[in-house]
Amino acid sequence: MMPSDDSGSGPQGSGPHRWNDLERPPLNATGLRRALVREGALWTSLDVVTSTGSTNSDLAGRAAELGEGAVLIAEEQTKGRGRLDRTWSAPARSGLFFSVYLEPGEDVPVERWGWLPLLTGVAVATAVSRTAGVDTALKWPNDLLITVAGEERKAGGILAERVGDGVVIGIGLNVSLRADELPVPAAASLALAGAVSTDRDPLLRAVLRSVEQRYVDWRAADGDPAVSGLQEAYAAGCSTLGRMVRAELPGGHALTGEAVAVDGDGRLVLATAEGLQHPVGAGDVVHLRPST
Repeated sequence: MMPSDDSGSGPQGSGPHRWNDLERPPLNATGLRRALVREGALWTSLDVVTSTGSTNSDLAGRAAELGEGAVLIAEEQTKGRGRLDRTWSAPARSGLFFSVYLEPGEDVPVERWGWLPLLTGVAVATAVSRTAGVDTALKWPNDLLITVAGEERKAGGILAERVGDGVVIGIGLNVSLRADELPVPAAASLALAGAVSTDRDPLLRAVLRSVEQRYVDWRAADGDPAVSGLQEAYAAGCSTLGRMVRAELPGGHALTGEAVAVDGDGRLVLATAEGLQHPVGAGDVVHLRPST
């Protein structure tokens, strides 16, 4: 069962702790629907819940009923999930935690669906840069990096899961977390990066509009990442390229080399010291510091 909508624009009609942090007001679900859910648009429904375990799990359970374009946002996630079974936690209303459901359909070959999390990464990075005034970069495959005190740190992540005839894509973005609230030292938030605004409503609208534009263009090109411009855009914003990295592969293996390209299947291509090129389609990539 989907948690009940608890997203009015005032202090009434919600729990007694709704305004316990005035610096972190709740999202205005009515305004978001008015701006995003309209005739002919990609987004067909939008719900905001006070708290849930995982928006990805909740939306996956109702994807068939809601159909393409459903958006589920949580003010707080208690069991948020990242890639490789990692957890994602943050204080209530300190970020954007939401999932969307997309059905590329028969027009897009299934083998190209793997571009969806990369597409989402490009869209999120573009929207954050324009709306929050923060420089962004992508770490392959789908981490959002921002610079804090001269150091690249992770401020967001994306998790895509195949569900029935489509894909549920979860997005987590740290917006107003303070230094003492970060889950790990390598994390960051837009506030810590000096964002011009940490108002989540316009930021969420910008992100969803950016995802819609990228998705519509990609789907119109039958999912071809080159024709749609997605492959070029991802490469331009990917800070992994040109770096020495270590790819920790499934099964406990590791591969070290220079990240030289993202191929047509969205895989990261590593050039090793032996002069060979290896495409990496899954695993965890670590950016290695240049030797001095």
